[in-house]
Amino acid sequence: MHSTEWRRRFAEEAREERPDLATLCLLVGAEADGDLGQAGMDAAEVELDRLAGLLPYGRREPRAWVAALAGLLGERCGFHGTPGDYQRLESSLLPEVLRRRRGLPILLSVVWMEVARRAGAPVYGVALPGHFVVGFGDPEEQALADPFAGGRALTGEDAELLVAGATGERLRPSMLTPADPLETVRRILNNIRAWASARPERSDVALWAVELSLLLPAHPARLRYERAQLLVQRGDFLTGAAEMDAYAEVVAAVEPSVAESVRHRARAARALLN
Repeated sequence: MHSTEWRRRFAEEAREERPDLATLCLLVGAEADGDLGQAGMDAAEVELDRLAGLLPYGRREPRAWVAALAGLLGERCGFHGTPGDYQRLESSLLPEVLRRRRGLPILLSVVWMEVARRAGAPVYGVALPGHFVVGFGDPEEQALADPFAGGRALTGEDAELLVAGATGERLRPSMLTPADPLETVRRILNNIRAWASARPERSDVALWAVELSLLLPAHPARLRYERAQLLVQRGDFLTGAAEMDAYAEVVAAVEPSVAESVRHRARAARALLN
C-alpha cells in the first residue's frame, strides 16, 4: 500500500472520537517501513491479542495488575529497555518493539497498555517529563509501573526521582494524569524527529515524522517551518520556499521580525535554483 494511503488512514484515525492508540502506532510503523504492509500490521495486532490472552481476564486491584503484567511482559517475555535503545529508530516503532522486545519507555508502555487493555485492566499512560510510564486504577489508588525497567512498580518517591532526574523539577499531581492517545502519538513522533535531527543523513525520517505530526488535529504552527527547512535541505527548494512564505504569513501579525527573517530564507532557498 502506498504511503499516501497510510497517511489518509492516520489522519482519519487521529480525528476519531476515540482514536485507537495501537492503530496510530502501527501506521507510524508502516510509514517507516515500506515492507511492513497490512499483513505486518495485522500480525502485530495478533501478537498483542496473543499476549493479552496469556493474562486472566477480570477484575483485580491496580497493584495486582502491575504484578501480573510485570510477570508476563517483563519476566516471561523479556520486554525492557537499555540505554542503547535510545540510539535506534526501531525503538520508536511498535512492530519492531514487539519483535525485538526492546524499545523506548513510551513504546514499551504502549505494549503494556494495549495488552492490559485487551485483558480488561484500567490502564493508561502517564507522560512524566523525560520518562513515560503506565498507571492502573483511579488517582486515589493509582499504581505506577516502569515498562522500561521490566515493569518495576513505582512508589511516589520513585516517580519524584524520575522527574527530578529528567528535569530537576518537583513532581506535580498534574504530571500523573492519564495521557490521551493523541498526546502519546505526538510524543512518539517528537522522539523520532529528535532521533533524526541528530543524523542529518536521515532527513527522510525527519520529514515523514513532521508530516505525520501535521496530520494530528492540533499541532504547533512552527512545524510548518520545520517541514519547509527539511524540504530545502532535501533539494526541493521551490516547495520549501513556498512553505516558508506561508509560515511567515501565519506569524506576521504577532512576530513581524520573525516573519521577515523567514521570508529572507525563502528568497535564499529560491536563489539556490540559479
